[in-house]
Amino acid sequence: MKGYRISIIRHGRTDANDNGIYIGSTDLPLSAKGAGELAAKMDEFEYPAVHRVYSSPLKRCTETAEILFPDTERIICEGFRELDFGDFEGKTVDELVRRDDYKAWLKGGVDNRPPNGESLGEMTARTFSALHGVITDMMENGLTHCALITHGGIISNLLTGFGLPKYDPKYLTAEPGEGFDIIVTAQMWLNSQAFEILNYCPYNKEDQYDQ
Repeated sequence: MKGYRISIIRHGRTDANDNGIYIGSTDLPLSAKGAGELAAKMDEFEYPAVHRVYSSPLKRCTETAEILFPDTERIICEGFRELDFGDFEGKTVDELVRRDDYKAWLKGGVDNRPPNGESLGEMTARTFSALHGVITDMMENGLTHCALITHGGIISNLLTGFGLPKYDPKYLTAEPGEGFDIIVTAQMWLNSQAFEILNYCPYNKEDQYDQ
């Protein structure tokens, strides 16, 4: 049965990442350090040759796609943008730690949301819809390996919610410019809304990778 492989990769580093600032909907570009790190990873590791790149609309993702896959067609997918942190946007943990609404949000729950922000349940619904669109597009066009450039929280949520086998979420976090390969078949997705988690991406250059 035909499998469809997706390399899900986190965007490169921004100044806000280095300063511990919450950025979700804020459209920051890569930092000079972040762009340099991506270039260094391309020298050290092997990124896959893919048919198409799907990307969050935010600059830090589209710029990552341009660096890692410069000659590959890119499609913007609104559903893969980061969680909207609402009133917590642009603030650090130190600025928020004494706020009652922040403490309440940290308790978690699918319907719990930052003030004027987005809940985990809302994020999960839109990312599922976006992933369904990507998988359908790949199947309809015979694209057997594509890349998805998105955000750390989105990656963890997708892999935890729809990935098999089930791993402890702490093992499903991605460093900037890195991520995971997944594979899905039509039957697996349509029957179970699930995919298989394969391995880390990018790959060590000495490892053999079967395109």
